[in-house]
Amino acid sequence: MSQFWSPIVHTLTPYVPGEQPKVTNLIKLNTNENPFGPSPKVLAALEAEANDSLRLYPDPNASELKNAIADYYDVKVEQVFVGNGSDEVLAHTFMGLLKQHKPLLFPDISYSFYPVYCGLYEIESELIPLTESFEIKLGDYHKPNGGIIFPNPNAPTGRVLPLSEIEALLRSNTESVIVVDEAYIDFGGETAIALIDKYPNLLVIQTLSKSRSLAGLRVGFAVGHADLIDGLERIKNSFNSYPLDRFAIRGAVAALEDKDYFKQCCETIIQSRETVSQALTELGFEVLPSAANFVFAKHNKQEAEDIAAKLREKSIIVRHFKQAKIKDFLRITIGTKAECESLIGALTDIIKG
Repeated sequence: MSQFWSPIVHTLTPYVPGEQPKVTNLIKLNTNENPFGPSPKVLAALEAEANDSLRLYPDPNASELKNAIADYYDVKVEQVFVGNGSDEVLAHTFMGLLKQHKPLLFPDISYSFYPVYCGLYEIESELIPLTESFEIKLGDYHKPNGGIIFPNPNAPTGRVLPLSEIEALLRSNTESVIVVDEAYIDFGGETAIALIDKYPNLLVIQTLSKSRSLAGLRVGFAVGHADLIDGLERIKNSFNSYPLDRFAIRGAVAALEDKDYFKQCCETIIQSRETVSQALTELGFEVLPSAANFVFAKHNKQEAEDIAAKLREKSIIVRHFKQAKIKDFLRITIGTKAECESLIGALTDIIKG
């Protein structure tokens, strides 16, 4: 521990991202990256942006991107906030909207950055347990709170909530902000953005990392009532006026404009997810219903940690979590058709061997 750290640094438990191996020839199914590259229109936009203008600062307001998001979701531009990946948008949300005098509520099995932000910003929190079938039960959130946040679909489980249940919570919880984190919504859920005009305390956060194949550009956004967005802008402009560079802005706009490529990628991943789920079931796995670009599965005889180790020996990496409640599960990203076939082939050898 450094003697020069600020006191809070000693109390932090940092977020641990999924492994990014340096070796080649691995089938990497551990971090939910899109198996398909960005739209060709994105690559063309990035190439065109590589010019003398890079000596100039980007637009601090990222107006072109905000307008593209507003047009895509049929909302007003003042209802849109953008940031350097959805993690930064979440960070500003925790600081600007969720740091209150009552505890923040979120699921006990969920995105592991939530408790990290609570530690960083000294936010009191309360974990709400998932059901025995690993579902978020929004009825359990009807209690005093300083805010509510949950992913939909949830991660790492992949389970999705219908919009009707989210709206029921919004009707009953009107005195604090409800944040719906929709990183995986495009793979089988229905976005809550349609509800923002009815509920001024709703904030919806999305990313272009997953369904738009732009994890390397770092672009995230939030949509909500203009008052919520103004609060986020005040935090952002007290932290970093230029969170999105020229490449990120242009690439994100091009990705949103190419709707056909986006639809094709999502449909292919959904089809592959169902194929993988069926194959895993036939191998003796229990597979939770997933609306994400991954599946969450446990085997009825072999331990998840052992299966993950044996897959690694075959140059396939999946994600295993050590939390007691989910230590029997593996989270497996949906890859290309060839990667999925290699995964099932390897698991067949492991399970039947």
